[in-house]
Amino acid sequence: MNRGKHIILALVVIVVLISIFPITVEAVEPVPYRLFPALYKKENFSRIDQTMSLVNYQAGGGFLWDRVPLIANNTIVAYYGSPLSDRMGILGRFPKEKIAQMVKETAQQYDEVNGKDGVIPAFYIIYGTCWPGGEIGYLDEKVLLDYIKYAQSEGMLVFVDHQIGKYSVREAMDRILPFLRYPNVHLAIDPEWRTLVPMKEIGSITAKELNDAQDYMDAYIRENNIPGIRMLVVHQFADKMIQSRQEVQAHRDRVILIHTSDGFGVPQVKKATYQRNANAANMPVKGFKLFFKSDFPLAGFDMPLMSPAEVMQLDPRPSLILYQ
Repeated sequence: MNRGKHIILALVVIVVLISIFPITVEAVEPVPYRLFPALYKKENFSRIDQTMSLVNYQAGGGFLWDRVPLIANNTIVAYYGSPLSDRMGILGRFPKEKIAQMVKETAQQYDEVNGKDGVIPAFYIIYGTCWPGGEIGYLDEKVLLDYIKYAQSEGMLVFVDHQIGKYSVREAMDRILPFLRYPNVHLAIDPEWRTLVPMKEIGSITAKELNDAQDYMDAYIRENNIPGIRMLVVHQFADKMIQSRQEVQAHRDRVILIHTSDGFGVPQVKKATYQRNANAANMPVKGFKLFFKSDFPLAGFDMPLMSPAEVMQLDPRPSLILYQ
């Protein structure tokens, strides 16, 4: 009997102590997207939430939206180029309103063959262009912002690309990171143009530089309270373009690295290039670039142009499709 009283007394003491000194339970960090590999195998995953769309993305979303990247549930289709040049891609050949209409039509074709995915159209804009000597010519910021704001009004994304030139990767990132203040903006760097002699030499970056770019971008997003998860596109069509590629680490919580297969040619050549990129399983999210025929005599193009159905049959299935 005395033992029972002691137990009751002990329980009372514990309750009193808890009321005076409440136990603090540390908040558990949500599981990062990298622990869900099915997000990167499009043919295997089920849609996480049918309302995951650009509207949620621009509105800041909620718990789920903060932890699941936009590209997990969507195929992104973008038209590429500079608004001020008809030689650098299709984006420069027509006004932005016409390009928006065209890319939406192309996106719809992908939506018919991409299974459970949604589809989001986009502008892919070359902001920093490599000139001879490695200097960079920048697009007028007013022009870029005009495209960004118009894209927002049309439910579209914008990728802001820097060709690097003679500068460091971090210096290139410094020029494009501020555009992340716009909720529909994502970033891109192109190792081909990390050179002093553009069009004559294929440039390169190292795995260390690419890892640093991701870390730098992730830190910038956190420090500036930028919502959601943003994409960083890197291009490759030659082995030298990303040196020590096996050392790239693509697992930041706030940055999705998109390893994009570049280069023009016949479908067999493009598929072979894509397969070499696909072998880099350490960069699981893939992109694919296609080239329209151009009147510019030095511009290469795909002959024939692969259809959306053919592109969606690539393994792994690309998440980002670019048209130059």
